[in-house]
Amino acid sequence: MTFEVRPATADRFDDVATMLGPKNPDSTVCWCLSHRLPSKQSRSLLGAARGEYVRDLCGRDVAPGVLAYDGDTVVGWAAIAPRAELPFERSRLIPHVDDLPVWSAWCIRVRSGHRRRGISLPLLEGAVAYAREHGAPAVEGYPVDNHGQKVDQTMAYVGTRGLFERAGFTKAADTDSISGGFPRVVMRRDLT
Repeated sequence: MTFEVRPATADRFDDVATMLGPKNPDSTVCWCLSHRLPSKQSRSLLGAARGEYVRDLCGRDVAPGVLAYDGDTVVGWAAIAPRAELPFERSRLIPHVDDLPVWSAWCIRVRSGHRRRGISLPLLEGAVAYAREHGAPAVEGYPVDNHGQKVDQTMAYVGTRGLFERAGFTKAADTDSISGGFPRVVMRRDLT
């Protein structure tokens, strides 16, 4: 099966909302902002303000992520951005491997009803390609090292070490972070 991956630009905001937004627009849900913004700023955005913040992100020169499509149907989302713009830059749990200005891929989400069809890999590869197009020297991810064990669906957004390895990443470091009961690792793919 072939999926097309496109940047999450302003003209695709409705598809971003399909992937990230709540059924009730006044609900305060992540909108993939909990790892994009400092926690105080993230907590201050309530209800519809979260979606409006993401709408503004989609209007910037560099999109906040990429979307996967099966034909005209949006089926996946991957967040990608320069690490320097993210709380990961100051994380005490996820170490810096070196001073390279890497980009981070931290959220991979496949739409309900479309899972288990092989969407995550082309979605992650599309995020890497987008970062490369924008001059990233490398991309990091911080997935769980689950050794093939099932990951709770609510925590699966960080990805698995196996997924990142299939996308050409290698383990760069251990972390002090845990997600869904599994340790997270720094996975890196050099693009130079």
